[in-house]
Amino acid sequence: MSHNPVETFLHEAEDLLAEIELAALSLAAEEQADETIHLLFRAFHTIKGSGAMCGLDAVSEFTHHIESLLALVRDGVVPVSGALADLVLKAKDQIRLLLTAELGGAAVPAGSSERLIAEARSFAGSSGGDQLLSSRAQVVAVEQGRTLGERAWKIEFRPHPSLFATGGNPISLLRDLARLGHCAVEAHLDQVPELDAIQPDRCYLWWTILLTSACDENAIRDVFIFVEDQSLLEIKCTSGETRPDDTRMAVPAAESSAGASQGEAPPPPKVTAREATVRVPSSRLDRLVNLVGELVMNQSRLAQAVAHHKLPELANPVQELERLVAELRDNVLGIRMLPIGTLFGRFRRLVHDLSAELGKEVDLVTEGAETELDKSILDQLGEPLVHCLRNCLDHAAEPPEEREALGKPRRVKVHLSATHTGSNVVVRVQDDGRGIDRAAVRAKAIEKQLIAADANLSDKELLGLVLLPGFSTAKQVTNVSGRGVGMDAVKRQIDALRGTLSLTSEAGQGTRICITLPLTLAIIEGLLIQVGDDQFIVPMAAVTENVELTVSQRERGNRRNVIAVRGDLVPYIDLRRMFSITGVAPPVEKVVIVQQEDQRVGLVVDCVLGTHQTVIQSLGTYYRSINVVSGATIMGDGRVALILDIAALVRLADRDRSPVKPPVRGRSLEPGLVA
Repeated sequence: MSHNPVETFLHEAEDLLAEIELAALSLAAEEQADETIHLLFRAFHTIKGSGAMCGLDAVSEFTHHIESLLALVRDGVVPVSGALADLVLKAKDQIRLLLTAELGGAAVPAGSSERLIAEARSFAGSSGGDQLLSSRAQVVAVEQGRTLGERAWKIEFRPHPSLFATGGNPISLLRDLARLGHCAVEAHLDQVPELDAIQPDRCYLWWTILLTSACDENAIRDVFIFVEDQSLLEIKCTSGETRPDDTRMAVPAAESSAGASQGEAPPPPKVTAREATVRVPSSRLDRLVNLVGELVMNQSRLAQAVAHHKLPELANPVQELERLVAELRDNVLGIRMLPIGTLFGRFRRLVHDLSAELGKEVDLVTEGAETELDKSILDQLGEPLVHCLRNCLDHAAEPPEEREALGKPRRVKVHLSATHTGSNVVVRVQDDGRGIDRAAVRAKAIEKQLIAADANLSDKELLGLVLLPGFSTAKQVTNVSGRGVGMDAVKRQIDALRGTLSLTSEAGQGTRICITLPLTLAIIEGLLIQVGDDQFIVPMAAVTENVELTVSQRERGNRRNVIAVRGDLVPYIDLRRMFSITGVAPPVEKVVIVQQEDQRVGLVVDCVLGTHQTVIQSLGTYYRSINVVSGATIMGDGRVALILDIAALVRLADRDRSPVKPPVRGRSLEPGLVA
């Protein structure tokens, strides 16, 4: 693993830029923005300092000017406003461009940094803080029309022993302190061990500094901003306003040596409680998941072999191995789980920019940001959600004047939420806009010959037209929509993630898009079924129950492929017929009842073999046209079992009776019939 400091800085900068964007977007709406301003200042300060250490001078120099402006805001010289938030967002984008250019990417547009620096200076000047590059104390003094006196500070700095290992340099810190005013430094040597016990990467010294300066405590703490969390830092103001005559101040001997003379060691540094984290390349996690998958498969084969050969002396060890492998599997998969809030955060900027472009007033409300999903799913979920939000803002959201005329609030509310439901995560995008115009959808579908003019569609089928390729009701092409690319791309991507998408809308009240996704794409709990000599896996999360189907029950249904389950008629799909499997069905078959969106559907099989830990393997590009399976797994006896895609099965079986002409997408297996 690379320990390049520039790579480390880039990872940190990416996180900090995300924090800056979120803070800036919430800045103008906050009445008490002190904490947000402090967060922004620390983020820019960190980027500036780390960028300078890595030799990224352009980044450091530009960030310095924005940091200085935020210092004025923090001191109350420059007010918080929406324009300030926009400037911070522009600065964040500029830093990203500068980082890309420094690393050999596209060059930064000529003069762009200078224009933003000039805008920052203009901001400060319009608020009376035109001495932008001066210290905060000087600016406050100008504002108050008086000379600010100096104060004496006593600083005790006990760094963590690992200071050097984390890149800290106490000499640089002391030099930064000296720039604030007159200071005297005393190094304490009582923690230094014998020469043969010294470890060169450990810091054994601690310091007492007497500083006389016009600065405040925040300015002193900013010097230690990178090391404060893991060190002991005490700052005390020992006098009021003073002006010492000497540039050096002696440390009282009694005070500095009292502890040493009595043989007492100073107390150990206080370390802030903080959970340690490790950055690991995603390729390593993927490899770890693959290895665990192979371990699960081999454990299953071992258990099957022990059961087949009836080896009781191995039964307990195999059971213990199964428990340990299951625990290892859950922990490894848990490592790849990330909160969906990391994805939600980037949409605030999208909504902010698009609402300004479209002349609409929109509030994005997020809920369930702590809900966790597999990283591989999160990486592919961003684009579909972007399409959904763009549709909300362009099609659903009305202009402020139109909303007022309808008696609605001026601002459109877009609600983005995520919740756990069993072994799935449900993501909802909901707005309170105009809703979907059914008449416009129907007219466009007839125009594109997707349905017949006299077709009698249910509301669900009518809304489903919106998800077809090339379908758009936009009257003109804009930068946001109108090209017929959007919801069909969302549907394809969600299908590829083995998820489902449903659409509901109420005229004048809004639209809701509901996306249901599995927690992970790597290992699932499955129900092993058999038809003839072939075995298949049904995702356990979709299974609700199993019932029996006899020949007489088939006849009572008049071959309409329905079965009565506790008074309800449940349609079923005959997998033997759908997959053209030869052989004779047993007299009593099993029907596996699965939940697909808002309906129950049965799968007719020969027998149910039991649950199975399923390691999902891709079928490869050669079999990508077979759209009723989502992958395969290797069984304990070495055979391959296909994993059924329930949504695709239902769509395929239902296709022939639908009045909507489906798009042709590759070859599919022969459909069965659903009543």
